[in-house]
Amino acid sequence: MRFYTSVMLVLALAGVFCAQGRAAETSITATGIPLDSAWKVTVYQLARSTFKHPAWGWQHSERNYQVALRLAQGDALKIDDDVLFAAAFLHDMGAFQPCADAKMEHGDCAALSSEAILRSAGFPMQKYAAVAAAERGHMYYRDPGTLPEAIVLHDADSLDFLGAIGAARLLSLTGAAKPDFAPAVKSLRSFLKDIPPKLVTRTARAMAAVRVAELRRFLDALDREALNGTAM
Repeated sequence: MRFYTSVMLVLALAGVFCAQGRAAETSITATGIPLDSAWKVTVYQLARSTFKHPAWGWQHSERNYQVALRLAQGDALKIDDDVLFAAAFLHDMGAFQPCADAKMEHGDCAALSSEAILRSAGFPMQKYAAVAAAERGHMYYRDPGTLPEAIVLHDADSLDFLGAIGAARLLSLTGAAKPDFAPAVKSLRSFLKDIPPKLVTRTARAMAAVRVAELRRFLDALDREALNGTAM
C-alpha cells in the first residue's frame, strides 16, 4: 500500500540528511533541543527543509516538543525522548505530502508513513510502536491512550490551538484567496469550549486556563473592532 503520493522523494531526502547528520550530532534546534544522535539531525533537517507552514510547519513541532516536556515535568511523567522527538516532528507530515487515502485521518497517515523515514534515518525501531501511538492520538479530538509520550504530545498539540499562538495559526489559514477570516474566528471560538475538557494532564489544564482567557480577550476585541463582527 502506498501511503504517500511522493514518499520516494521524502526517503531520498532522509538518506541525504542522514549522511549530513552524522557530522553534526552535537548541534541543537532553533529552540535549543539537543540533536544528540544522527537520526535526530536527519529528521530535523527534513522538517526544516520540507515542513514549511505557519500553522503546522516545523515551528509547530518545536513548540509541541518543548511544551510536552513541560507537561511531563509538571505531571511527573517519565517519557522516552526518542519517541517524543520523532512523534513531535513527524506527526503533521500528512499536511505536506497527503496520504494516498484522502479519507485517512492525518495522524493515522503519519503513523503509517513515518516508519520508512525513521528506519532510513537510523531510528531505534523497537520504539516505533510508541511513536505511531503518539502520532495517531495527537489531535485534541482523539484519545491519546496511556503512553506518556502520547499523552503529553496530545496535550501540547491541543494547547497550540489556544492563546495568541492559536489565533495566529488559525488566522494564517485565511490567506489572500479567502474572502474574510470569519471561519477562522468561528473555529477559534469553538476551541475555547471544546479543547479544555479533552486535556489529560493537570499541567496542561492549568496552562489552558491562561490561554483560553488570552484567546477570549483577543476574539472579543476583534469582534468589537470589526463592528460587532459585521465587518470581519
